[in-house]
Amino acid sequence: MKIKVCGMREPSNIEALTTLAPDYMGFICYEPSPRYIDELPVAVTQAIPAAIQKTGVFVSETAEVITELITKYNFAAIQLHGNESPEFCALFKDKVIVLKAFGVDEQFDFELLKPYLNHVDFFLFDTKTDKHGGSGKTFDWRVLDKYTLNVPFFLSGGISLDNLSEIAKIEHPQLYGVDLNSRFETAPGVKNIEDLRTAFKIIKELGTHELRS
Repeated sequence: MKIKVCGMREPSNIEALTTLAPDYMGFICYEPSPRYIDELPVAVTQAIPAAIQKTGVFVSETAEVITELITKYNFAAIQLHGNESPEFCALFKDKVIVLKAFGVDEQFDFELLKPYLNHVDFFLFDTKTDKHGGSGKTFDWRVLDKYTLNVPFFLSGGISLDNLSEIAKIEHPQLYGVDLNSRFETAPGVKNIEDLRTAFKIIKELGTHELRS
């Protein structure tokens, strides 16, 4: 089970999270978000170990801006959280790891994902809201049973210490990782490192349990 922590913004908080060694660290490059990285110093991301996949999160951004920020911050992955088409995703597929996010509710049609199959590396399933993520709310994870494609996915939306153990009940073969964000914050863009430390321990124990099973 991979661990992605998203919405990082403050240099000291980023440095503290680095010591926990998440698999992915997300930086929101979307100005309306309260977790917008703004003019985050490049030196901050340069200090992150290469084993942590630095991920730029974009919402309906132009290819030019995405390319510019990939170069500036040396992003290894991008998460596309807007109305990006399969063709748009394909522009980046062989350059960086591409995650395409979708807001999911009980009526979500997973057939809509088929055109993306050869153009993304992962899907990310978040709770459907009027905004682009960060709601702190979960969706009914039972709807994941309707997902039958062979692209692995990250689970996002309202994951917290209160419901992490429930993830062990999800027996989907394509569940690749979890995305931790607003429910681990003391303020937007500021993570509670001790809560994350506890979460990492729980998630790694879940993975050990699956191997033993």
